[in-house]
Amino acid sequence: MKLLLQSALSEINAAIKITGSKSETNRLLLLKAMFPNITLANTSNSDDSEVMGAALATNNQQPTTSNQIIDIHHAGTAMRFLTAYFAVNAGREVVLTGSSRMQERPIKILVEALEQLGAVITYEKEVGYPPIRIKGQKITASKVKLAANVSSQYISALLLVASKLENGLELTLEGEITSIPYIKMTLALLNDLNIQTSFEGNVITVAPKPAVETKEMVVESDWSSASYYYSIAALADVASITISSYKENSLQGDSALVNLYKAMGVESSFNGNQLTLTKQANFNYQDVTFDLNNTPDIAQTIVVTCLGLGIGCHLTGLHTLKIKETDRLEALRIELTKLGANISVTNDSLTLVATKKINPNVAIATYNDHRMAMAFAPLALRVPIYIENAEVVSKSYPDFWEDLKSLGFQISEI
Repeated sequence: MKLLLQSALSEINAAIKITGSKSETNRLLLLKAMFPNITLANTSNSDDSEVMGAALATNNQQPTTSNQIIDIHHAGTAMRFLTAYFAVNAGREVVLTGSSRMQERPIKILVEALEQLGAVITYEKEVGYPPIRIKGQKITASKVKLAANVSSQYISALLLVASKLENGLELTLEGEITSIPYIKMTLALLNDLNIQTSFEGNVITVAPKPAVETKEMVVESDWSSASYYYSIAALADVASITISSYKENSLQGDSALVNLYKAMGVESSFNGNQLTLTKQANFNYQDVTFDLNNTPDIAQTIVVTCLGLGIGCHLTGLHTLKIKETDRLEALRIELTKLGANISVTNDSLTLVATKKINPNVAIATYNDHRMAMAFAPLALRVPIYIENAEVVSKSYPDFWEDLKSLGFQISEI
C-alpha cells in the first residue's frame, strides 16, 4: 500500500488515545506466561505483541511437542524474550524462527549467555542467527556475564525469566551499559510483582520467586508512538495536541522526548494521565546535539523533525540501529538524501546539515520498518510526501494512519 500524505493545515488542535506500550506489553505477556494469575489491561494491539502472545499461547496447546516451529516474523523483541523463555521451560523443545530479515539479526550473544547457565540451544542454519532449536532445561546455575553495550533486549530477556530459575540470577555487565532505561523498566515491572531485584554498579541480581500474588498490571501508552506527535507539534504552524494515557514519571526511556523536543520548540504539560504538546510561538531554533544511547528508537523521528524545521542535528549513541528491522542509519541516509538533505552517518552517529529546501513528492521507502513510515509522515506538514508499504505501521501502531486523518492530514491510497 502506497500513500500520498498532504496537509494544508496551519493549526492542529486534537486529542488522541494511543495504545499501550509495546515494550511494556511484551515484557508483561512473558511474565503472565510464567505467572498466569496476573491480569493485563491496556495492552498494545501491535503486530509484535500479537505475535508474542500467540507464541506464548502455544504452551496451552502443545506443551510437550518436540520440534514445534514458532515463527515470530519481524518481531525482534519476541525473538529475544522467547529465546530465554523457552530455554528455561523444562521439557519443551521448539524451533524459533522469523522473517528473512530476522534470520539476519544476531542472536549469538544471548544464546551464549543462556549457555553459560546450562541452556541447550543449537543453530538450524547459520551459526549466530535464527532459526534456533531450543531444548528447555531446568536451570540451576545463577551467574552469567554479558557485554554491557549489547541490545538491552538481551539483558531484559535474561532478567524476565530470572525469578523462575531455581537460584535466581546474578548478571554481570562488562563495559559501558547501553539503554539503561529499558533495563530499569524490566526491573520495575518485576518489583511491581514483589520480585526482589538489585542493580548496583554493573551487577544486576534477581531473586527466585516461584509464585506471585494475583494482580492487574495496567500498561502505559507507548512513548515511542508519542514521538510522532511531538514531531507534528514541532512542524505545525500552531499546535496543541493531547495524547493519553501517559505518566509523568514513566518507566519508558523514550519519555526523554519531553526534554529533547523542548529544544525544538515543543512544551509538554501533564494533567492526570493526559499529556498536552504545545508549539511555542516565536521559538529561536538552533542546531541540536543529542546523545541517544538510552533512546535510539526515536532517532528517526528527531532527524526528520530537524529537516522539517530547517535546522541541523548531530545524533550519537546509535550503534544498535544497524541491527534493527533494517540498517536504520543507512536507510535514513538514503531516504533523507532523496529529500535533498545533506546527511552523513557512521556506525553509531548521524549528522544532518541545516537546509531550508525540501524536495516535494518524494516516495519514501520503508524497508519493512514501521518507524521509517511513521517518522517521515509528519513531514507532510511541509511538503507532499509518499510513503511506500505504509501497512508496515501495524508492527507497533496499527491505528496510525487513521489517527493522522483525525488530526486533519489528507491521506490517499495510490
